[in-house]
Amino acid sequence: MVSRGGGPEGAPGMPLRPLPDAEAPLLVEATVMNVNWSGRQLVTAADVVREADLARYTVLDRARGDEAWVAGDRGSVVGLVWYLFLDAADPGYGYVADEVPELCVCVWPGHRGAGLGERLVRHACDRAADRGVTRISLSVETGNPARRLYERLGFVDVPGADEGTMVRTLT
Repeated sequence: MVSRGGGPEGAPGMPLRPLPDAEAPLLVEATVMNVNWSGRQLVTAADVVREADLARYTVLDRARGDEAWVAGDRGSVVGLVWYLFLDAADPGYGYVADEVPELCVCVWPGHRGAGLGERLVRHACDRAADRGVTRISLSVETGNPARRLYERLGFVDVPGADEGTMVRTLT
C-alpha cells in the first residue's frame, strides 16, 4: 500500500511521473474515490473490480495509447490522472468517439483545492495533444464541484450525449 504523506500545501509542487505497472492498483483506489466523490460510499474496491462499467477504468492498455501519471514520489501519492482510448464496443461514461480518449482524474482527500487537479488535467491534455490527439472527453456527475474546474479549462457539454459528458478541443 502506498502512504498518503504530505500536506495540501505541497501538492501542486509534487513531481508527476508515469504510473508504473506495479502501481496499477492505484487506478482501482482512484476510481473508488471518483465514484464516491460526494462522501457517500456508493462502491467499494471489490465493486469496482467486479462491475464491468467501472472495471474498464482500472486497466491501462498501453498498446491502444492509454497513459497515466501519478502526483507524488514513490511511496507518497496525492493524485492520479489517466486517459483511456475506449471504443464504441465498450464505451465509458464520457465516450464521444473511438479516437477521443476519456480523461479521469483523482486528487486524494486533504490535497484538494490547492491546484493539483488543474495541474493534472493540464498535464494529461498536453501529453495527449503532443501525441496528435485533437479532443479529450470526460464524464462528471451533476453537483460535482470538479465541473467548475473542467469548464474553466475549456471543457464543454457534448450535445446529444449523456448528461455530464464533456469534451475539450486540444490545440
